[in-house]
Amino acid sequence: MSVPDFARYRLFLDQPFSAGAALPLEREQANYLLNVLRLRVDGTVLVFNGRDGEWLARLVPEGRKQANLELVRQTRPQPPASDLHYLFAPLKHARLDYMAQKAVEMGAGLLQPVLTRRTQVSRLNLDRLRANAIEAAEQCGILSLPAIEPERPLDAALSDLAPERLLIFCDEGLADASPVPALAQCKPAPLAVLIGPEGGFDEAERTLIRARPNTLPISLGPRILRADTAAVAALALVQAVVGDWSRI
Repeated sequence: MSVPDFARYRLFLDQPFSAGAALPLEREQANYLLNVLRLRVDGTVLVFNGRDGEWLARLVPEGRKQANLELVRQTRPQPPASDLHYLFAPLKHARLDYMAQKAVEMGAGLLQPVLTRRTQVSRLNLDRLRANAIEAAEQCGILSLPAIEPERPLDAALSDLAPERLLIFCDEGLADASPVPALAQCKPAPLAVLIGPEGGFDEAERTLIRARPNTLPISLGPRILRADTAAVAALALVQAVVGDWSRI
């Protein structure tokens, strides 16, 4: 696996890449490179679009506030997209921003907001979710952005999961027990992780989730975790035992 270069600034550009191509920058992007980072002619950054790998790009200023980037060469090829689905009850504002960023850092390949009876937020700003995903990817050397789905009711989100996808249900009502042995017994399969809202799922929802075939309820330990903390704990646990950390 190639090692990211963190010495250079990384920028997401939603444009097709090819050697020698000149990519126009948005005004805010150009201003940041020219007037905040103070890059000059031929200064270099790394760019990615989630499809064509990572590229070294040379800055071509066009005045004080405009600039293009000229693609020089590919520095890392595009890896396969992660197949880990993350289902979560939306939170408010900064905590949702944090959750989205950490889910991307932990390797989620799809973000699916789920509406439950105790969900505090009924409508999401998907552009803001995407912006948080891009920010996390830029800062952490990630090349693939997750798919971001519109919010869906819990029953519909469960129905959308393919039967062969193992749903790891982080059940706050489960008796304290180590989740590692249960996860270690799982056969290789596509994975999904489900985290509930503040206040947890109600009993009818827990029954609905448990009734889905190919669902594994697990405990996250003896302490009560906030929903955003539970997200990080669950994704780290799953990646370490049955996810891509376990295959390194």
